[in-house]
Amino acid sequence: MSTLTLMVNGMDVALEAAPDASLLSVLREQLGLTGAKICCAEGACGACTVLVDGVVVRACVTPATAAAERVVHTIEGLAAGGALHPLQSAFLETGAFQCGYCTPGMIMAAVGLLRHNPNPDRAAIIDALNGNICRCGIYHRIVRAVEQAATELRADERGAP
Repeated sequence: MSTLTLMVNGMDVALEAAPDASLLSVLREQLGLTGAKICCAEGACGACTVLVDGVVVRACVTPATAAAERVVHTIEGLAAGGALHPLQSAFLETGAFQCGYCTPGMIMAAVGLLRHNPNPDRAAIIDALNGNICRCGIYHRIVRAVEQAATELRADERGAP
């Protein structure tokens, strides 16, 4: 076991983790942050997507040690002051989910996109979400939600974490 220090959703966290522990297991099992989902365990489906230093990563294949001394954002940290993040609101308004399993990963991938490209076209959105699998097949609503949130974020200048 080794001691890791992370900044997760704005809070410094020190914890003990096995050298081979994934970031996903640390987030879910030690910190109780269950928004990032367990699914393929191969980094292929996107259900476990989080941001590390603003970069989209698959937490299931990211060693927890790789996130040490870095800033981690999960879906649980998006809402601020009791208000949903514009991406969360847009997903609700457009019905961009059915079962909801992929939703946290999709939103976090979109946050990563909008952080680096606040005015993406449809092709850029599709490219950024490539590899995030929605078993319900509602990709058109997901893309529409990202477009809507991008417009709102540009107007509000709130940006993404």
